[in-house]
Amino acid sequence: MSDGPVQRQHAARMPRAERVETILEAARAAFTEKGFDATTVAGIATRIDVVEGTIYKYFDSKRDLLLAVLARWYEALLASGRTALREADTPRAGLLALVRLHLQAIHDDPPLCRLMFREVRGERDYEGSVLHRQNQRYTGLLADVLRDGMTQGHFRADLPVALLRDTVYGGIEHHSWSFLFGRGRALQVGLLAEQITDLVCRGIEPR
Repeated sequence: MSDGPVQRQHAARMPRAERVETILEAARAAFTEKGFDATTVAGIATRIDVVEGTIYKYFDSKRDLLLAVLARWYEALLASGRTALREADTPRAGLLALVRLHLQAIHDDPPLCRLMFREVRGERDYEGSVLHRQNQRYTGLLADVLRDGMTQGHFRADLPVALLRDTVYGGIEHHSWSFLFGRGRALQVGLLAEQITDLVCRGIEPR
């Protein structure tokens, strides 16, 4: 797919916040369509009909653009997770809601998930970064649900919360790997969420 302009606006005439929004929308589209390596800052600039230097007024590099795109994506996930938990009336319902949310994110945005796994999480600058802190807050939602379940007697209290959290997210991502890289069927989000939640809950119910 070519780097043709998705809209014709002159960023120089726009307020700063609107300029950044326009750039990030174009960057997300480019990264989603082309991946990180094949995307260029010049191509992103072409999409919004500005010169390449305009992009560099707001972002130091292509990688900074990618990190900003993923940070916005994470903020949306965090907001959705908090909303889902407000509507959950039991720890099990909260667990189910967060499992479903994670599966839905993988189902809806596989290119962004691949970028996160391939280009960010394994890099040296990930530890302590904005994205790393966002990931901690995001996975912390599940950790809080597990702690609440233990406190209320719904879940066993003799298991490390971090281990359970990693088991849930690691299991989801491992099971979804073939789908993410185009080698498997579409994810049945609702069914999988129920199955994973049931499997986890049966293992951590009080004995």
